[in-house]
Amino acid sequence: MPSLFDPIRIGAIEAPNRIFMAPLTRGRSTRGHVPTPIMAAYYAQRAAAGLIISEATGISREGLGWPYTPGIWTEEQVAAWRPVTAAVHAAGGRILCQLWHMGRLVHPDMIGGVPPVSASTIPAPGMAHTYDGKKPYEAPRLLALEEIPRLIGDYRHAAANAMAAGFDGVEIHAANGYLLDQFMRGNANTRTDRYGGPVENRIRLLTEVTQAVADTVGADRTGVRLSPNEPRQGADDDDPWSLFGAAAAALSAIGIAFLELREPGPEGTFGKATRPPVAPTIRAAFSGPLVLNSDYDGASAQAALDAGQADAIAFGRTFLANPDLPERLRRGAALNPDVQATWYSQGPEGYLDYPTLAAA
Repeated sequence: MPSLFDPIRIGAIEAPNRIFMAPLTRGRSTRGHVPTPIMAAYYAQRAAAGLIISEATGISREGLGWPYTPGIWTEEQVAAWRPVTAAVHAAGGRILCQLWHMGRLVHPDMIGGVPPVSASTIPAPGMAHTYDGKKPYEAPRLLALEEIPRLIGDYRHAAANAMAAGFDGVEIHAANGYLLDQFMRGNANTRTDRYGGPVENRIRLLTEVTQAVADTVGADRTGVRLSPNEPRQGADDDDPWSLFGAAAAALSAIGIAFLELREPGPEGTFGKATRPPVAPTIRAAFSGPLVLNSDYDGASAQAALDAGQADAIAFGRTFLANPDLPERLRRGAALNPDVQATWYSQGPEGYLDYPTLAAA
């Protein structure tokens, strides 16, 4: 069986190892959602990853509701991403842009006071992040049938912009209770049209978006992220095995480069599963490389490869705190702990100052 340190081909990308950097929401962009120079240093520090998946990046003003996070819908944003991707490539790395639409998890305050869009008019539970602190989520408006081509066009436009910005490909964020997940999950989607009801209808938007993105950048440069076994930000489904098995089969038919799954265990450190992993069902339905994520360390990651459960492992907070994670895992070295207080703060603290082995 392969080692974590063996290369793997992910569509068009030759990854030198199977230790991927998972997408991690940070807060180092401007209020206008434009990347900043310190982001180039941050990602370049982590270029030893087999593949970097960028922080979630908004495809449109409508779909981005997290303070100080980046977008990819304007020329200014594209221009500001170019030094980031160039720095990663200069350091020998590969980087994808994760395409993000938050749906009902956008607070109106973040988009000029208008309601966000979603599969249905059901508000999310809990609180939204805004520039004025946390506020309760508000009811979204139904994304109308006639708007769906425009939404798909937003994904297509963002994917093309990502390639113009120098990314090696894209990952579609269809996890964690965001817009595409809202369409898939039965408790968030009460539609009665061709995008609601049976599983084949609820996965329709995901497959249409994925096909449009694949047509734009190439299926071999397109990945998708799902979070099957955990109710996330209010999005849940009674039968995730049928739902995500069908989604995996549809994505396999499109021929995407890889599928990434975020599946915490029942004692997960950032989210806890209420169901067993859906990954075995997805593994059987998806013919491409499967990437697993959530609470892995070096030993458990290698065990997942040895068991044939995955082809690569994506590390999140561990990579946040350990820029040289592949080398640390290779040596069995101690890991820096991450500091939650600086996950979403601004500036270099808790971003550029985690020490490497060479600096220790």
